[in-house]
Amino acid sequence: QVQLVESGGRAVQAGGSLRLSCTASGRTFSTWSMGWFRQAPGKEREFVAAITWSGGTTGYADSVKGRFTIARDNAKNTMYLQMNSLEAEDTAVYYCAASRRPVGVTPTARSYDYWGQGTQVTVSS
Repeated sequence: QVQLVESGGRAVQAGGSLRLSCTASGRTFSTWSMGWFRQAPGKEREFVAAITWSGGTTGYADSVKGRFTIARDNAKNTMYLQMNSLEAEDTAVYYCAASRRPVGVTPTARSYDYWGQGTQVTVSS
């Protein structure tokens, strides 16, 4: 059974930085496309960033481009989201997601097969 566990979320002031981690169980982690999504109160879940199985291709939402960096370490079955220059608008529950299919860096939530439970990021201005 595949499990994704996020960590690293906490309260931080605007302008600060955080690094989220997503650790996956499963022997085929290195073959999965992975992504980060977020959901703010009263809003739909939205795409943040994604990375291919090799880490060779990444994609970002326009709202985080230049501030967030997605990365993965297949040897550790872990994906990361480095978040810099945080803004109050980044406040949300952040979810990691994985796809068994070759979906590249798709921003479409339904393309992902597995989801974590989420980690809360709160940015105060």
